[in-house]
Amino acid sequence: MSAIEKPKTGFLEYVLTVGISAMEGRGCYVPVDSAIGNDGVLYVVNRSQVNVARGVRVTMCNAEGEYFGTFGSYGEGDGQFTSPSGIAIDSQGRIYVSDEHLHRISVFDAGGRFLSKFGAPGTQDGELDTPSGLALDSQDNLYVADTYNNRIQKFTADGQFQLSFGSLDDGNGGLNLPWGVAVDAKQDVYVADWGNDRIQRFSPDGEHLATFGTSGDGDGEFYRPSGVAVDNDGFIYVSDWGNERVLVLNSEGGFVTSVMGDATLSKWAANFLSINVEEGAARSRANLEPEIDYFVPDSHEKSSHIEKYFWAPASIKLDGAGRLYVTESNRHRIQVYKRAS
Repeated sequence: MSAIEKPKTGFLEYVLTVGISAMEGRGCYVPVDSAIGNDGVLYVVNRSQVNVARGVRVTMCNAEGEYFGTFGSYGEGDGQFTSPSGIAIDSQGRIYVSDEHLHRISVFDAGGRFLSKFGAPGTQDGELDTPSGLALDSQDNLYVADTYNNRIQKFTADGQFQLSFGSLDDGNGGLNLPWGVAVDAKQDVYVADWGNDRIQRFSPDGEHLATFGTSGDGDGEFYRPSGVAVDNDGFIYVSDWGNERVLVLNSEGGFVTSVMGDATLSKWAANFLSINVEEGAARSRANLEPEIDYFVPDSHEKSSHIEKYFWAPASIKLDGAGRLYVTESNRHRIQVYKRAS
């Protein structure tokens, strides 16, 4: 029997949880990414199950649990999605959503009205193969993780190709199925290099600047990192998808802390249980943190058994106040953190 080491704490402070499993309307269903507008509206990309049309949409709410509706549906038409994967919001409030299956980016206004789209399948400049993570710089240029082309592409806000960088390689500057993307206050670009188990930092023009992390499950190590965010002080936050945790690094890539998850009931979940009293009573009697003998020190085992822990943390984002939003696919929710005071 092997013990699973507890994470170091103290840098991040849990705030609350948003979401509840729902295939329609208020709630989330296999959420894969989120973005926060300047007005505090939280947009959550719901991917649903493979080949399941029901549940595909973007949910609009806020961290306090107010629900503002949804937009998008399953399909290949304008404003529809087949495999939505990433989301970003520019300074004008326009919303960009990537679609891995349709190999395109769709653009919406703040209320979810379809505006335009760009991208087509392929390997040439401006073409995409399974685009995932999105990030915007201060000039509203859009960086796209062109995942199966193993590169990052940069577009103007209206979808005009500017440049690309990266190719399939495990050396500095090379990429292997890049997923999450972020831009810091200096306009440097950070990439969650999923297949290479590391984070890389690039200049706005694609020059390699730094590499952080190696493969593993120790301090400062990653296993299939899915998302990255950088705050104004240069701290780097990583959703370490394969290790079911969040890691924090300093600006030089030094390990700061790790968090496994602290979820409590969301406002929506509490409301559901108050109405469905039998389910609420059963949950109140349940042991939500059972003592389990783990014969294999596998983070997936622990996450799948303990409700409060992250289970498939697919994305990590910061809002304007510095709060951290961790989107969990397998528990259909978002855990929110802040820097400890």
